[in-house]
Amino acid sequence: MYKFLLCWRYLRTRYIALASIISVMLGVATMIVVNSVMSGFVTEMHNRLHGILSDVVVESWSINGFADAEAHMEKIRQVAGDSIESMTPTVEVWAMLSYGRGNQTISVPVRLIGIDPATQGRVSDFAKYLQHPANRRQPSFQLRQGGYDVRDHQAGLGAVERPQMAKAGWPHRREWARRWAQAEAARRVREQLERQRRPKPEDHRPDVFADDRPTEPEVVFDPAEHCWDGAVIGFALASSPDEEGHPRFRLMPGDDIQLATLSASPRKPELVARDFTVTDLYESKMSEYDGQLVFVPIDVLQDMRGMKDPESGKRFVNQIQIKLKPGVDGREVRDRLRAAFSPHYYSVSTWQDKQGPLLSAVHMEIMILNILLFLIIAVAGFGILAIFLMIVVEKTRDIGILKSLGASRGGIMGIFLGYGFSLGLVGSGIGLALGLVFVHNINDIAKWLGKITGQPIFDPKIYYFYTIPTIVDPWTITWIVLGALAIAVLSSILPALRAALLHPVEALRYE
Repeated sequence: MYKFLLCWRYLRTRYIALASIISVMLGVATMIVVNSVMSGFVTEMHNRLHGILSDVVVESWSINGFADAEAHMEKIRQVAGDSIESMTPTVEVWAMLSYGRGNQTISVPVRLIGIDPATQGRVSDFAKYLQHPANRRQPSFQLRQGGYDVRDHQAGLGAVERPQMAKAGWPHRREWARRWAQAEAARRVREQLERQRRPKPEDHRPDVFADDRPTEPEVVFDPAEHCWDGAVIGFALASSPDEEGHPRFRLMPGDDIQLATLSASPRKPELVARDFTVTDLYESKMSEYDGQLVFVPIDVLQDMRGMKDPESGKRFVNQIQIKLKPGVDGREVRDRLRAAFSPHYYSVSTWQDKQGPLLSAVHMEIMILNILLFLIIAVAGFGILAIFLMIVVEKTRDIGILKSLGASRGGIMGIFLGYGFSLGLVGSGIGLALGLVFVHNINDIAKWLGKITGQPIFDPKIYYFYTIPTIVDPWTITWIVLGALAIAVLSSILPALRAALLHPVEALRYE
């Protein structure tokens, strides 16, 4: 019983131990915050990369691709039919997206992907990332009449007001058509006035500059007749965040764009362009993809690039996306397909292969951060060691009295081990509470720090996400707390042994 009483007394009266408690607290809190953020980052990245990319991709080394996608998919079924849930052919090329704003034309490079809307949603989470609720149920390249969400539909990321999206689609296009008709009518009036004011060479009469003003011609513009083929563009292509983080739209469903790319002619590729109407926005919450991807119907892109065999009439594709059944090892299917398709013409890879360097770098960063942060707790352990050695020297007389009264070596050692355990328990407990509170409010804290510093703490262009993802793993928290307790106890062993080995006569000799 005396051991617990002495531990409690030392814990309340030895204020120098607060340094060790604070060190353990900061170390535990920091490790909980960092591991929660990194776990959320890795999990969200895995989910979204896997949602954007299919399980396995068979693609041509040439962007012009290969003919007869059905024959290739039949061969894939023969090789790995029992493991395949669904497949879809796609065409992916680099392109230039252009649109007009006032007197300027804005052009940006994009990755143009031709997909089959009926089957693309079966191999990836393409439909999940569309803004229109009807498109999330069944993707389509038709311009919807209305119904765009004014709130962010992504679960777990909070509800973000987007009142601009309520006018997207046909309402926005009708308004755009009305303004276009007004501008066209004004242009015609200016041309007519210019023709009237321009003197003819054979006419020198003074009344040639009469004040007769032409009436404004009626310009009828039906947006349905001028709606081009549909295109789904990335959210970051269509908007940019303002000072408060809300999107400022440059393009909306209903606007017209132009896409230009190279034709599929192997000997003489030419620049081909086509007009499209934006029908929806694609938001995966990963800025790298939202700022580059543009989706169009696969048959439209094939016709645009001339990806058709003139003899057989079969169309060309350069990718086949494959979704595997749950529990199937993608690497095993990849190896079987690599053996069936010539590596000189085809590349077969899983979604992990395509993002391997990025995922490996993240895992390496997590490991290095854990090692470095654990050293903070180790520093606290050295502080406990130094403090306890000082206490042993200071309390030599008390140790001698306890031993002369019958205290055993194990009892003396237990006092210091219990004291070290108490320091570790208090420090890790406060650190645990502090870390969990920080993780729970981390996005609010990041916004507050951003307002103070004037710079965004969590820039989505760098970190891929618009909010800081966090996942609190109970097992991770358990080993962090147990590790802190273990370091505190281990740091107490040497001072405890020194105190236990003191002889009572030697301890009381100079008293």
